[in-house]
Amino acid sequence: MYEPEPNRIKGEPMSTKTTDAAAAVTHVRGAFERGVTKPYAWRREQLEALRSMILDNQEILERALFRDLGKHATEAQTTEIGFVLTELDHTLRHLRRWLRPRRVAVPLVLAPASARTVYEPLGTALIMGPWNYPVQLILAPLIGALAAGNAVVLKPSELAPATSEVLASLIPVYLDERAVTVVEGDVSVASDLLAQRFDHIFFTGSTAVGRIVAKAASENLTPVTLELGGKSPTFVDDTVDLVAAARRLVWGKLMNAGQTCVAPDYVLTTPRTADVLIPHLRRAIAEFYGEDPSLSVDYGRIITTRHTERLRDLLDGHDPVIGGRVDVDEQYVDPTVINGVDPDSAIMTEEIFGPILPIVHVADATEAVRFISARDKPLSLYVFSDDPAVRRRFLRDTSSGAIAFGVPAAHLTVPDLPFGGVGASGMGAYHGELSFTTFSHAKAVLSKGLIPDTLSLVYPPFTEGKSAIARRVIARTSPLLGGDDD
Repeated sequence: MYEPEPNRIKGEPMSTKTTDAAAAVTHVRGAFERGVTKPYAWRREQLEALRSMILDNQEILERALFRDLGKHATEAQTTEIGFVLTELDHTLRHLRRWLRPRRVAVPLVLAPASARTVYEPLGTALIMGPWNYPVQLILAPLIGALAAGNAVVLKPSELAPATSEVLASLIPVYLDERAVTVVEGDVSVASDLLAQRFDHIFFTGSTAVGRIVAKAASENLTPVTLELGGKSPTFVDDTVDLVAAARRLVWGKLMNAGQTCVAPDYVLTTPRTADVLIPHLRRAIAEFYGEDPSLSVDYGRIITTRHTERLRDLLDGHDPVIGGRVDVDEQYVDPTVINGVDPDSAIMTEEIFGPILPIVHVADATEAVRFISARDKPLSLYVFSDDPAVRRRFLRDTSSGAIAFGVPAAHLTVPDLPFGGVGASGMGAYHGELSFTTFSHAKAVLSKGLIPDTLSLVYPPFTEGKSAIARRVIARTSPLLGGDDD
């Protein structure tokens, strides 16, 4: 087990491990009910403290990520630590504006009156993080929950134990222990947490576990945000620079050894384009990771031996054109490309979540669109084509959480773009202002004075005169009846 160095942590001694779900929820809920989390000053203070926590302990987080995933420090900075810092800075810069009431127009029949929307915290939120990006994917939602003024219970993944331990040790030092707590543990602890009453549950993980979370949340009618996954497809045609496309595909696919929810899962292209693309993929892999990626300090490892065995089993019956070597004991899988994969094979029926890239042959973009549309809606869709008509076709005729042209995965780095799935790939979205609104309730507020009492028109008894006036007012204010549509 990874041991953080005490002298690297600024603050009081670390707290002990918490596994009591009910006690943790009761504790932070009490803080919310006392109003601890609602003031703007508290929210900003917590966000700034979270920023300090990350900056003060970057090396500890880097080492934990290396221990859990073999993640290089630079990759840890770009995809986890730096990502969270960017999200924090964006939120701190805009939070006061997000909190302002939003005025809306009122219909003529209610005049004089005023209406506005105010954002209030939901209450107590549960954030359940995954193992593949165990810093980013638990702290980024936490930013939104704190910005919105909630009390929070965090459940890191037990499959990334070094990172879980570091977060459980650091968070009580930097954040308000009255309102933010970390619960560590295995599946039984997660089940205990899901049995508690929350005001929102935010889960990142597999579609299968997402169904379990949604079912548990339904017992208490708890709203959920489910950030799931699926098989994110990529279409490549011969109108693009295939050398550049190959480098971006290799980067997006092999980041974190393929254990990325928005990684390109498979490629759709013609047989002729595949034949040209494959040598460029081979050269890009060698350029990034050397002739033997197992010796590269830049290439990560699979999270557990069990996950490595699953990837090995997916390769059964296939003849890779690149890679294919698996070492279960070392939790290593070669960067692997398989050409001409059968669409009905096992590797095409589940999310790969590893460094294996199947290429499926299609006749053209039309067939690729049909292929994608016949399957579950993916979290992301990538299109490498310089043909405007092809781009429009994918944008118009496919449905996915996001679509990106010419680059995979990078849409996550744009704070004001929503990140989330659709259908089997998830529900709800976050990042930027959406993180704030996800953890907020938009409360409708209407104010109307008692004098003058302009509502007398709607009071009984309903005379013929009132009815005639009502029809005229409705005709003037309803677009369906020919009124003003502003």
